[in-house]
Amino acid sequence: MARYTGPVWKKSRRLGYSILETGKEFGRRGNGSFRRQYAPGQHGQRRKKQSEYGLQLQEKQRVRFIYGLNEKQFRKTFDYASKMEGQQGENFLKLLESRLDNVVYRIGFATTRRQARQLVNHGHILVDGKKVDIPSYLVQPGQTVSLREKSKSLDIVKEALEQMQSRKEYIDFDENNLSGKFARYPERTEFLTDINETLIVEFYNR
Repeated sequence: MARYTGPVWKKSRRLGYSILETGKEFGRRGNGSFRRQYAPGQHGQRRKKQSEYGLQLQEKQRVRFIYGLNEKQFRKTFDYASKMEGQQGENFLKLLESRLDNVVYRIGFATTRRQARQLVNHGHILVDGKKVDIPSYLVQPGQTVSLREKSKSLDIVKEALEQMQSRKEYIDFDENNLSGKFARYPERTEFLTDINETLIVEFYNR
């Protein structure tokens, strides 16, 4: 299954979850009304009780679209998490959170993970001073992610940094050098708190 490149807001409405983690997809319009919180299409308002499988699938799809992975990449990361000590579901989410494109997004170099992935692909990102152009690269605690010198003047980077309001506690940002250290793996309570990773584990182990 290919990576989804369509409208993010429509997908958020379909899944009932803010893929951008901002809630803007369901926020208030300029005229004061709220955006529709049901799925798009003429049958979007119909409610039906979901099966156990349906709930598991929906939770899996929510996380997959949040991080912007195709099914093959997503499953590969899940399988890798099964080889780690500890709870598979929690380890799985921590691996996704430590992807380079996600760390670039968390630092604030990009306004979306899709934009962060483009920065990585186009060679704008350094890890410990060395260029890394693989979005799935797993950043290790203590590693520093920065921009190439000539990339610091990119308009999209400047705009993203200006819009950045707060960072996760596991990201140490150096404003002078425009770099961010992945200080540690996050605690489970620090990100995606509305996601139930147990449903994803049940989906793949069914």
